[in-house]
Amino acid sequence: MNVQRPQQVDPLVSNRMSRVRSRDTKPELAVRSELHRRSLRFRVHQRPVESFRRTADIVFRPAKVAVMIDGCYWHGCPDHHRPSTKNATFWREKIASNLKRDQETNETLIAAGWLVLRFWEHEDPISVADRIQELIISRRASLQRKSR
Repeated sequence: MNVQRPQQVDPLVSNRMSRVRSRDTKPELAVRSELHRRSLRFRVHQRPVESFRRTADIVFRPAKVAVMIDGCYWHGCPDHHRPSTKNATFWREKIASNLKRDQETNETLIAAGWLVLRFWEHEDPISVADRIQELIISRRASLQRKSR
């Protein structure tokens, strides 16, 4: 019988990875600051759909818009992601599972009537805020017309 042993975790790598933020990252804070400056009000790190155990970085509940600011490494940015050379199989599978989860999240939220906006961490926060603001205004107007 061939039993696989778990790989030893390098304490230095483990320590470094434990300090990687999953929320309130610098790119998120920059976009949130710009949105707040424009008097757009939103919720942070909430579930757009209560029964679905996934959160969005920024949630505009009345307009039903969920915003995700994706990290280039963790979400496989086509421009900036560089595959790890150490433990390459593990990291390739990890990034692939993140992408699959992102797709499932998008599909579930869209099916529930939400607009899902995804941006890369390297994108300019002002440009990101411009696009979000434009879509929020458009979405609010559209939802108001439908409710009449």
